[in-house]
Amino acid sequence: MTEMVYGTVPVVTVDPVLPRWWRTIDKWTLVCILGLFAIGLLLGLASSPPLAAKNGLEPFHYVIRQSVFGGMALIAMFAMSMMDPKMVRRLAVLGFIVAFIALIFLPIFGTDFGKGATRWYSLGFASLQPSEFLKPGFVVMAAWLMAAGQDVGGPPGKTYSFGLTIIIVAFLALQPDFGQACLILFAWGVMYFVAGAPMTLLMGLAGGVVAAGSFAYSKSEHFARRIDGFLSPDVDPTTQLGYATNAIREGGFFGVGVGEGQVKWSLPDAHTDFIIAVAAEEYGLVCVLAIIILYTVIVVRSLTRLMKERDPFIRLAGTGLACAFGVQAMINMGVAVRLLPAKGMTLPFVSYGGSSLIAGGIAVGMLLAFTRSRPQGELGDILMRRIGR
Repeated sequence: MTEMVYGTVPVVTVDPVLPRWWRTIDKWTLVCILGLFAIGLLLGLASSPPLAAKNGLEPFHYVIRQSVFGGMALIAMFAMSMMDPKMVRRLAVLGFIVAFIALIFLPIFGTDFGKGATRWYSLGFASLQPSEFLKPGFVVMAAWLMAAGQDVGGPPGKTYSFGLTIIIVAFLALQPDFGQACLILFAWGVMYFVAGAPMTLLMGLAGGVVAAGSFAYSKSEHFARRIDGFLSPDVDPTTQLGYATNAIREGGFFGVGVGEGQVKWSLPDAHTDFIIAVAAEEYGLVCVLAIIILYTVIVVRSLTRLMKERDPFIRLAGTGLACAFGVQAMINMGVAVRLLPAKGMTLPFVSYGGSSLIAGGIAVGMLLAFTRSRPQGELGDILMRRIGR
């Protein structure tokens, strides 16, 4: 009787989360990320036993820890990739605030573990590096500010994001951590360029970076030592760069064989910053090229999908995350072959490290969420919505 008077109630069919996620996710990028994680475990089996023996631990102690951290990273990646962009933005801003507070108190409560740079909090069972978690949150925060500045009557988002960038870079330089500072500046510059920054301004910023680098060289012994080592025509064979260079040369095209490499017994950071040297020595150029191809596919696929995105926030945030991911890998490998000064930067999803693995999982999860295929709507409708805000 009720249906005769009021009519039938339409039934809304809700698409289940997992099928919708699988249908809209970039599967090529997902496969490449899992491939990098698998390669990281394989290289961990080769590089970490010498360090475990040196520290009196079980041979595969660090491999087991990497598996645990990697599992947590994959869980974070899958969970983040299933969220909608608004939820990702809210969590990223919250995470950025927490990581920024941790960065502020790092000079007081942090430790350097004898490496000359105060970058970590010692938790006893593990260590925490706030700058790793700060990067994805900063990219999303800066993209949100820039996108808000494009709205009619919106705030000066580009100016706010630039001020925030300078503050973060200053705190990172105090550690000192010039590698992460450069990565933050690069990510902001890429997003600023995509948002429509004039080339003259970007050139001025590049000049400012050079001036800041010159100042750091004259004032920071840590920074000057790394630059001098990079510019020196001769490489000390007893340094990490010397060991890594020799290992890459010895590896050749196909490598010396699984387990036959010697550099892992000499390099203290063979399982982290210089893991590409272990890959080059034992598995040769073939393995290194495979790793480079995986990173290239992730970045190119992500940027290609973002080119179709009409939401400025998603486009800016995704571009910043993809470029930061790719450039970090480029810096790590560039240091190992002596194309860049030593930076103390891990190879994403391949190097050992709890903070870098989990933060990398969060960042890639955000990127997968932003590059999921979604209805874009008509351009005129989007412009009308922005004008009506």
